[in-house]
Amino acid sequence: MRSTGWGRYPAIETTSYWPATHGALARTLIDLQTPTIARGMGRSYGDASLADHLLIMTRLDQFIAFDAERGELRCGAGVTLAACLELTVPRGWFLPVLPGTGMVTVGGAIAADVHGKNHHHDGSFSEFVEDFEMMLADGSRLTCSRHAHAELFQATAGGMGLTGVILAARLRLKAITSSYIEERMVAADHLDAALALLDEHAAMPYVVAWIDVNQRGAAQGRALIMLGAHAAEGGLRARARRALTVPFDLPAGLLGRSSATAFNALYFHLGARRTVARHVHYAQYFFPLDALQQWNRLYGGRGFLQHQCVIPPDSAPQALREMLSTVASSGLASPLAVLKAFGPGNDNLLSFARAGLTLTMDFAMDAATLALFARLDDIVVAYGGRIYLAKDACMAQSTFRRGYPEWENFQALRERYGASARFASLQSRRLGL
Repeated sequence: MRSTGWGRYPAIETTSYWPATHGALARTLIDLQTPTIARGMGRSYGDASLADHLLIMTRLDQFIAFDAERGELRCGAGVTLAACLELTVPRGWFLPVLPGTGMVTVGGAIAADVHGKNHHHDGSFSEFVEDFEMMLADGSRLTCSRHAHAELFQATAGGMGLTGVILAARLRLKAITSSYIEERMVAADHLDAALALLDEHAAMPYVVAWIDVNQRGAAQGRALIMLGAHAAEGGLRARARRALTVPFDLPAGLLGRSSATAFNALYFHLGARRTVARHVHYAQYFFPLDALQQWNRLYGGRGFLQHQCVIPPDSAPQALREMLSTVASSGLASPLAVLKAFGPGNDNLLSFARAGLTLTMDFAMDAATLALFARLDDIVVAYGGRIYLAKDACMAQSTFRRGYPEWENFQALRERYGASARFASLQSRRLGL
């Protein structure tokens, strides 16, 4: 079976196993003579969920318990975040941290320790994980929390599936009175204005900026700052939006520099005119791209790469200017780029998010894109930043080690639990784990 991540690069032949019970998973794990990796919906962009042998976790998708009084949900690792919300929202509860798609499993969200538009207030996904059950390399099971097997909790949350297989988790929820978000948009004509607006509106619960990374000169870094807060009214409906589907791969080069530049110009000017606050359903606000299934086909058959980094606060403005100048002079263009502010990080060994600014950019896959990413990575490292493992497809081992100084402790823990010989991905091998 030919398998890829969401970016569709790289692609390899894999053998997949679909365990429906913990017992079946243990038998498969023990019988396998080569390393494997657990995989959920395959929404990590690069090669983090790719290996010769894959444990597909989507059949372990049971809801185990839901306490609607306390706001606590226990479910299998294969349940998607969208499915969690469909259950909890009508009862007045919400997942406190959401990435840009609901098509991520709970196990995947823990393994990547995903973040959202509210990291500056609430941190990453693992902050709201009370505990999780996992299967170790020998097929045994442990329940990990900040109080029991804490070192394994801190290695597994953000550990990209390299310590064991997450089976189920207990999540703490957030009370809401409406399924709607009150959204407001503010335009910034250049990068300095965008950074000032992020600071000015830091008290808002949700803050994210769309940024035009293709501009030079005075308009470099122009952006639309999107502010959000849970509405008080509007009802509690977890309605699913109708989704369109991209039925085939678009021609390579369709999302080139000229088309991306034209799209960005139109998007900025339309957004700059939208000054009135509006109520939007949570799915539209948090998961806008889920309305277009298989949108990764827009980049053509060769796929695309996403570059996401975080830069510490003091050096972030200069680093961002250098990165934007590098992109503008490369001849390449990103039709989708996002800028966010992060709050303090956590104690997990490989969790990505930490205090600073994070920039995310998409580029169609080709040799020029790989060369551009190498230059961008050099800038990130020079300014003390790191690359997000859930988006990475080509980071060098040296870049990883400088960005994640706890990697040796992480690897030592894997050795102690027998995980290094049992769990591996294309990414882990590339990064020297």
